[in-house]
Formats: sequence, structure tokens, C-alpha cells
Amino acid sequence: MDMEQMKQSCQILQVEAFNSQKKRSGVLSMKKIDHTIHVHWKGAAEMILAMCSSYYDASGSMKEMDDRERNTFEQIIQDMAASSLRCIAFAHQQISEDQYEDGKEDKTLREDCLTLLGLVGIKDPCRPGVKKAVDDCQRAGVNIKMITGDNVFTARAIAIECGILKPGAENIIGAVVEGEEFRNYSHEQRMEKVDKICVMARSSPLDKLLMVKCLKQKGHVVAVTGDGTNDAPALKEADIGLSMGIQGTEVAKESSDIVILDDNFASVATVLRWGRCVYNNIQKFIQFQLTVNVAALVINFVAAVSAGEVPLTAVQLLWVNLIMDTLGALALATEQPTQKLMEKRPVGRTEPLITNIMWRNLLSQALYQITILLTLQFKGESIFGVTKTVNDTLIFNIFVLCQVFNEFNARKLEEKNVFRGIHKNRLFLGIIGITILLQVLMVEFLKKFADTERLDWGQWGGCIGTAALSWPIGWVVKCIPVPEKPIFSYLAWRKYTVKDT
Repeated sequence: MDMEQMKQSCQILQVEAFNSQKKRSGVLSMKKIDHTIHVHWKGAAEMILAMCSSYYDASGSMKEMDDRERNTFEQIIQDMAASSLRCIAFAHQQISEDQYEDGKEDKTLREDCLTLLGLVGIKDPCRPGVKKAVDDCQRAGVNIKMITGDNVFTARAIAIECGILKPGAENIIGAVVEGEEFRNYSHEQRMEKVDKICVMARSSPLDKLLMVKCLKQKGHVVAVTGDGTNDAPALKEADIGLSMGIQGTEVAKESSDIVILDDNFASVATVLRWGRCVYNNIQKFIQFQLTVNVAALVINFVAAVSAGEVPLTAVQLLWVNLIMDTLGALALATEQPTQKLMEKRPVGRTEPLITNIMWRNLLSQALYQITILLTLQFKGESIFGVTKTVNDTLIFNIFVLCQVFNEFNARKLEEKNVFRGIHKNRLFLGIIGITILLQVLMVEFLKKFADTERLDWGQWGGCIGTAALSWPIGWVVKCIPVPEKPIFSYLAWRKYTVKDT
């Protein structure tokens, strides 16, 4: 068949575009040769089949469709769907000019007494890497739900192929539902069953929006993918909307927070991995920076109250803040995402940024630094037999070197081996080297600027050895278990504040 010649031989009179409710589209055309008028429909197989009263057999003869033949076609559709094929049906009817004139008034195409032309099963295979991405997300504690316009058999087969449904899980009551069934639930039933639903078939965009609202009401953090204009309400309602960059409409892209440029679900797993990495790096820097600030504050406050002077001058504190805020942040922010991040449970929206593990780590390191530096402040001159200026230089030097060694501890919040994967982060090692070099220049060559005295090799060795003790202390401290319940609960504080108001 020459399609171009066929198109030129017909005149399009009316078109009914595809919509997500009817799941079909139609066209009214007239042949230019004999002026016969035909209505053609294509769409979801079971929808088109319900509109047909006859069919063409293999020889091209038209036959009436009885219940037995209808059941045969329904079984064919189910078999195709069970093989993860998207099943589409085609039907037509020749109408008279009188019927055409009558239909002009309400602008609708005839939808009954059609003749079935055929069924087509379209294979839309999963992209390479999708199953692994689904497994990664599920292992990370992300519950994936598939919302589709396909029929229930196709949706179930594709969900099993992608790994959204495990073999045997499709038989669990409530795991697979149709959109009409979901929207007909009462609000209480929806809230009760929404967590169990893995696949929603024959759904409309409103069903998608309804599910997003139910999940948010239950306290879940909801991410939604979509590409059509009708997906815009669900994308906007979700906590994170992800639209498709290739096939997505402009309306969907404007309503979303993230645009997936390659239209690949594997990119969602990449977003999740990097999002967790950024969050984890922020926690590392907060732990590191609070350790510096707590130690400096306590040391200067205790010394000022007891002796009337501070061991760390304003210039030295500014120097510490300069190298710790800039170089320290840069060093800890460049850690690459690891697979272990995908094995942790998700962080709830009400969980505090500073966890119990972070409190344990930072308080132990701060306590060690405070103990060492206050001992030097009050007994250092007599212990080492040095002048006050040299003793203040030792305090300043040990304080800075403690932060340098503690940067290694901050690399891993929970893991005991803080050196794992360090060879892959050359920027971190470079920043550590630059920090040490700048500290040597500050102590040895900028004496007037920093109020320091030169230290001999023995004193430098003592400073490095004292600071290096933070490594074994960090290892021992990580053996101490901490309660899972946050020490400072944001949710409890929020309830108290609202009640008090």
C-alpha cells in the first residue's frame, strides 16, 4: 500500500483527538473517487472492541460478532497484554450522507456498530539499566509506583519486567488496581490502601493527582515523573516533579522541578544518588565546622574568665576561620557519591539535620581539643619549659593541626575506616597539603602578623603527634552506639510551638 497515495485519495472531514478518558482517537474521511464517507477509530483494544458489532475474518468477509467471538478477541487481547505488549485495535464503519449531516450538529463521530479491522500488539521494551535503577531505588528505601493508561494485564507484565512488581507479588490483594476502582474508593479506603498499591492501570491524570495527594497526606515525600500536559497538576502537587526533556511538553517542564534530559528512569536513580551525596557532604561540613567553633569558643571563654586573656588572638581566629570555612568546606564538599549511600534509609522531612551520630562525633573531638589546649594554656610553660609566646604558638599550632586531622574523621560520619576511597579524591588531598603548607608559613615566617614564634623540630613533632591522636579517638568513639531517636526533635519542637501559640 502506498500511504501517500492513500492519503491524497481521501479528504479529512473531522478529527477527534486522543484523550486520556476515552483512550481512543477517530477520524471522519471521504474518498474522492466515489465520495463514500468512513469513520475510523483506533485506541485501547478493549475500548474499541466494545464499540464493534462485526469483524472481518481472514478471508476479508464481514461477520457478525457473537459472544463466543467477542470472548475470543478478549482472550487474544489478554494474551498480548500478558506478554507486555500494548494492544491497539482498529475499527471503521461506512456511513451515509444523511448520518454525516446529522453528526455535523453535535460534532461527534459515531461510536457504535463498528466493524473490527484488526488488533496490533506493540512491544515497548524497557530501556537497558531501568531494572537496575528500580532495584537501586527500592534498596534505598524508595517505594516505586507505576501509574499508566495501559490495561491491567499489560501494566502488570511491564511492572514485573521492570522489577516494580516481584514475581508472585502481583497476586497480593490491592497491589494492582485500575484507576476507576481507585477513584471510587472512599477517602478512608484510599488512605488505607494507597501504600499497598504498586501498579495503577487504566488511570487518568486525575487519578495520578489523587494518589499524590493521598501519599502526601500520609507524610510521604513524593516524587512524580510525567511528560504530558495533563500531568502538570500532579507534577506541581508533588514534592519533586520530574518531567521528560525529549518527549515532555512545555507545560509539563514548567510545572516540574527537574527535567530529565534523556527521558530515562535510570537518571532518577542518579538524581537520588547525587542528592544524598550533597546532603551527606553538608552534614560532614556541619559536623566539622561545629567542632572548630565549639572548641575555640570554650577555650577562649574559659581562658578569658580565669586568666583575663585569650590564647587565640583575633588574627589567629580569623586565620582558622579562613582556612576551615573555605578550604575545609571545599575539601568535604568534593566527596563523590558511593553505593553505600543508596543502602541507607531515606531521611524524613521532620528529621533534624544534625543527627545523634554527628553530636557524638563532634562533642568527642571538641572535648579532646578543649582538654589538650586548656592543659597547655595553664600548665604548658612549666611542662615544656618554654616562654609564654612559644606556648601560645604551640596552642595555636596544635589547634589548627587538630582541625586538619579531624577533616579525615569528618569524611565518614559512621564508618570507622576514614581513609577508604581517599586516593580517588585528589582534590581533598591537595587541599590538606595546601592547608598544612599555609600553616607552616603562618608559624615560621609571619611571626609579626600572627604573633607566633618559630618552633623547633621537636615541638613540631609534638604538635603533629598530639593532633594525630584524634584519629584513634575517632575510631573508638564510632564504636559507641547512639539512640535512633533524635536528641532534638524538630517535630516535637514544632508541636510545642504551635500549641504554645
